[in-house]
Parts: sequence; C-alpha cells; structure tokens
Amino acid sequence: MADKPSVLFVCVHNAGRSQMAAAWLTHLAGDRVEVRSAGSNPGDQVNPAAVDAMAEVGIDISAEVPKILTVDAVKESDVCITMGCGDTCPVFPGKRYLDWKLEDPAGQGVEAVRPIRDEIKTLVEGLIAEIAPAKPEATA
Repeated sequence: MADKPSVLFVCVHNAGRSQMAAAWLTHLAGDRVEVRSAGSNPGDQVNPAAVDAMAEVGIDISAEVPKILTVDAVKESDVCITMGCGDTCPVFPGKRYLDWKLEDPAGQGVEAVRPIRDEIKTLVEGLIAEIAPAKPEATA
C-alpha cells in the first residue's frame, strides 16, 4: 500500500451507503486516505435521506453526485469495498476486497437511515485504524 492508501466504495446506485462511507472516511481520516465512490448503475442523485442523516452529524454531502464505476477507479485503489448490494468490482492482483453487509437505505426515511449511517461510521473507524492510523504527535 502506498504512503497514502486509497479506498473505493462501491454500491450499485452510488447514492446512499457508498456516499455515506466516502464522506465518513474523508471526514475522519482527512488527507491520510484518498477516497472514491462509484456504482455500476449510478442513480440520478444522492438519496435525500442519506444527505439529511449525514447533515445531522455535521457532514454535508448535498453536492455529491453518483459516479459510474470504472476499471481505472478499481486499479487506482488499494482497498475496494462493496456495500452488501451485490455489486462487484473487477478483480486485480494486490488489491484488497471487502464486502460490508449493510441495509439498503433506498426509499427509506431519515429515521431508518440513521442506524445505517452509524454502522458505516463504525466500519470506517475500524478501516482507518487498520490502513491509516493517526501518527502520534511529535514531542519537543
């Protein structure tokens, strides 16, 4: 893995789970990780309930747009994570592939999306601890 690991979150529509995961990783890891998200059949917009649920924790994903999954996105990523949605990534040697089994927030209200959001945060925190732990502050 490079000095700065890269992670690709994949879900069919790239409109809910993968967008929340990418936002959490960006928010929690900052510039220690390169973050991408994509889907094999991207939706027209990010799920409004996912936007609202993330806004509740101070993360704005309202400007995000679903993106198409490309072979290059997979090639350029160290870790490819599918979101339990049955989507698959092209497989390349040396990449790490994970599947996080998460409920689909599509068509659900913000009340149903909150626990999914929180589960994603927990998974992202574990991922960060593994691939990009915070460096201890240097003491003088």
